[in-house]
Amino acid sequence: MDRIIYVVPYTSIIDQNARVARSVFAFLEESGRQIVLEHHSNLTPELDTYESKLLAENWDAPIIYTTAVQFLETLFAAGTRGVRRLHQLANAVIIFDEIQTIPIRTVHLFNNAINFLVGQCCSTAVFCTATQPILDRVNPKRGAARFSADAQMMPDVGALFRELHRARIEDRCKDEGWTDDEVAKTALQELEASGSVLIIVNKKAQARELYQRLYGKVENVYHLSTSMCPAHRMAVLDKVKSCLDPRNPSPVICISTQLIEAGVDVDFGTVIRYLAGLDSIAQAAGRCNRNGLREIGRALIVNPANEGLDRLPEIRLAQDVTKRVLREFRENPALFDHDLQSPKAMERFYHYYFFQRAHEMGFPVSDRDIKEMPRQQDTLLALLSMNVDSVQIYMNERKQAPPLFLRQSFMSAAKAFKAIDSPTEGVIVPYGEGERIIARLLSAGYEEKGRLLKEAQRFSVNLFPHEMVKLKEKRRLYEVWEGSGVYYLDERHYSEQFGASTDEVAEMKALII
Repeated sequence: MDRIIYVVPYTSIIDQNARVARSVFAFLEESGRQIVLEHHSNLTPELDTYESKLLAENWDAPIIYTTAVQFLETLFAAGTRGVRRLHQLANAVIIFDEIQTIPIRTVHLFNNAINFLVGQCCSTAVFCTATQPILDRVNPKRGAARFSADAQMMPDVGALFRELHRARIEDRCKDEGWTDDEVAKTALQELEASGSVLIIVNKKAQARELYQRLYGKVENVYHLSTSMCPAHRMAVLDKVKSCLDPRNPSPVICISTQLIEAGVDVDFGTVIRYLAGLDSIAQAAGRCNRNGLREIGRALIVNPANEGLDRLPEIRLAQDVTKRVLREFRENPALFDHDLQSPKAMERFYHYYFFQRAHEMGFPVSDRDIKEMPRQQDTLLALLSMNVDSVQIYMNERKQAPPLFLRQSFMSAAKAFKAIDSPTEGVIVPYGEGERIIARLLSAGYEEKGRLLKEAQRFSVNLFPHEMVKLKEKRRLYEVWEGSGVYYLDERHYSEQFGASTDEVAEMKALII
């Protein structure tokens, strides 16, 4: 094989794993050859310019660490940035860590792409997770993953789960829901009992609120969210891991969004997880007693009162499915081998969850997404396969069918494709070395810009469109060079505690000349 491409959902996992890989291959990289390449933040403008095309990554390295978003955009997105690395997916080992995080609406597109890469491009795909989704059991006419006969690497999955059972999931949900004060009080009680507590919430606002309630009550309280750049998060994680060091432990509480629950190597005595999908809860439990230093760890499920998930319908639906599985578990735990983390529990959850969302798996689109052509199709899968309605329109106008290999609406589908529902834009932030990178970019020549943008990936935060608009209106976002489409954030809008904010959260630094 030509290369290994390691695809992960969160940049926090990239930071962790790439660091280990670099330590292994340091002797080769010292000779000047780049072995390990990280590519995760999108700091190039939405519309390609001549210069941005030349600066785009082409994955020309033996080991690539990237995100699921970058992988999907390589296959399906419009523009030329992604397609410049498409050929690198052939004759490669493509490892998908935490495969359950693949966006539900891309399931059929993803499955068809994987089947093509394996069947026609001589690649090998590896799906890694403790909560394996049933990608091979979705509608085969639309695209199900074609597993090999001996696809399962572990000979006895049930025995493996029993052997690695290190934490017990406890359902603490109640009819009236949990208040922030109750969660904070429980966290302090659990800290007394187990010495370390991880609280995983569904929204960044919840993380900030809990952090502010617990700050000052314990010496070591930390906050993590995607509002913080990767370098910032890694610095906080290093402090957390120092507190968790079994040779010299210190009491610690960490409040985080879901970025920490999949793949991050931490070991807490107790985990408190806000109600979410059972897959997320099981992943959160994997941060509890991870190293088996205790007889058993405890992962507590709590349901916050008045959570307000109107803008997060996926989490709300996953919560409903989890409630159904929890109810069935209470009635007959033997069906799940008396363990909410068992393969049977996960299979039941995905069966319900995938069935309820089967209509979304072909990537639904609306007239807002595709304006330039009359159509009846409502999914990208239809536009990229038989494209029946568009073909019929062509036949009505031209009185003949289009050529067989020109029936798909490639351009329309590419323009409509977004790997995530709310597309974000990378912004460089003035954290640590980010300040130096911003200063250098403002005056750098062309040859230096590519290197600096690569360095800036670790010092960038993805902002939603409404956040970009608000900051631009306040004139707190600046282009690194005119016409680049790459922005950096005013230092007054980056906090050492919470990261980027549309509000002013820090003082402007004095400049002494």
